[in-house]
Amino acid sequence: MATQRIGIREFRESLSTYLLQSQAPIAITRHGDTVGYYIPTRKRRTPEQREASRRSHEKMQQMLAEKGITEEEIIRDIDEVLNKKKKRK
Repeated sequence: MATQRIGIREFRESLSTYLLQSQAPIAITRHGDTVGYYIPTRKRRTPEQREASRRSHEKMQQMLAEKGITEEEIIRDIDEVLNKKKKRK
């Protein structure tokens, strides 16, 4: 993808648009000199991807319910593992 060059003022004035809609890197310039880059990390998901994500979430919720596991229990378990790793360091 080609890098788009945009003046710092324009980037600042349209920041929300660039953050939500840009799909290619943007070189931010000031008086023609590049002062930084914005590299988007979020890709727009297709309707198929959104549907697959929804189905995956529903399946996970169903599996947790069948096993009688709550999201809070999972978070607690993860916190315990992370705390043990921190103590070892």
